Amino acid sequence: MRNVYTVGQLNSYIKNMFTQDYLLQRLYVKGEVSNCKYHSSGHIYFTLKDSRGTISCVMFAGSRAGLSFRMSEGQQVIVGGAVDVYERDGKYQLYAKEIRLDGSGQLYERFERLKQELEESGMFAPEYKQPIPRFIQTLGVVTADTGAAVRDIIQIAGRRNPYVQIILYPAIVQGEAAVPSIVRGIRALEAFGVDVMIVGRGGGSIEDLWAFNEREVAQAVFDCSVPVISAVGHETDTTIVDFVADLRAPTPSAAAELAVTDIREIMSGILNYRDALLRLMQRKLQDGRGQARQLELKLKLKSPGSRIRERKMAALSAEERLQERMNRLLERRRHELEIYIERMKGLSPLEKLGSGYSYVEDSAGHNIRSVRQVREGQDITIRVKDGRIGARVVRIGPAENGRGEVC
Repeated sequence: MRNVYTVGQLNSYIKNMFTQDYLLQRLYVKGEVSNCKYHSSGHIYFTLKDSRGTISCVMFAGSRAGLSFRMSEGQQVIVGGAVDVYERDGKYQLYAKEIRLDGSGQLYERFERLKQELEESGMFAPEYKQPIPRFIQTLGVVTADTGAAVRDIIQIAGRRNPYVQIILYPAIVQGEAAVPSIVRGIRALEAFGVDVMIVGRGGGSIEDLWAFNEREVAQAVFDCSVPVISAVGHETDTTIVDFVADLRAPTPSAAAELAVTDIREIMSGILNYRDALLRLMQRKLQDGRGQARQLELKLKLKSPGSRIRERKMAALSAEERLQERMNRLLERRRHELEIYIERMKGLSPLEKLGSGYSYVEDSAGHNIRSVRQVREGQDITIRVKDGRIGARVVRIGPAENGRGEVC
């Protein structure tokens, strides 16, 4: 029973052996990321694997400065650090100090660095984004003159609005000559004065799309005074140009739809505006007619002719009232006159004569009322109802009533 050790002693011994091994204290391991977990404490736990095995890895929060991208499943990476034993569990693992992408991952790392740099400089800021005009006459396209991208753009734009002129700059979109070619295309179409510009290409690997991740292309898009729609690759592909452009389209086909408004929508909008304008004009005309009628009524009320007619009607009304009053007054006066006539009839000598009385006068026309006014042999005139009687006084004597009598 010699050489019996505890578990802790064994783990400590193994740890010491790992510590003394210079190779294990500073090495780089290449593999595929698996089971990657970001802990709330800031530590990152993951597994590196290849076709022959796996190894557990951890990057503590204090070492995160050695990581310039966010790790995800399936990435090919190179991890630099030390292999050591965790005594409590008796497991060894790789303690990462730095992690970088391997192969295409290096391009991705460059992509992240440039993206961060341009974002910090403000080139992605929304206040620099130009609005895409709704109605355009010319559409500029910077892409290869062969391939599905340009065919899709021409086909969809032509179907949506055949009156839009498409101007293509046949750029090189892949390889060493791609960057200057794309930059020249952007500047040429800007100088031509297109209304909106599509910059892009069809899908491919990150290496195929890399020209759209270069600073020169991003700067040309940012400086362009014409609104730019990026259309690089497929919907899942993302490039620096997508962040700098005024609008990102997931595909070249979608870019054509975003740039060119459907002619049917335009015509429908025109018809709607026409109908709205007609309705507005009708309301305005109705309101105008109503106002005109009101003004016409006010003008009639204030016009001289209207006032003359009013005064004439008032005069006619006053005349009628005056005539009525005069008629009433005349009727009353006539009635009073008739009363006076009847009264006068009672006092009239003629009426007296009609009742059998007579009127006697001398030759001078003086009324003879007494026998003392005449003498015998005097000529007198006797007036009766229907004429005069000439007579001569023959005798004057007393009357039966004692007053006197003329014969």
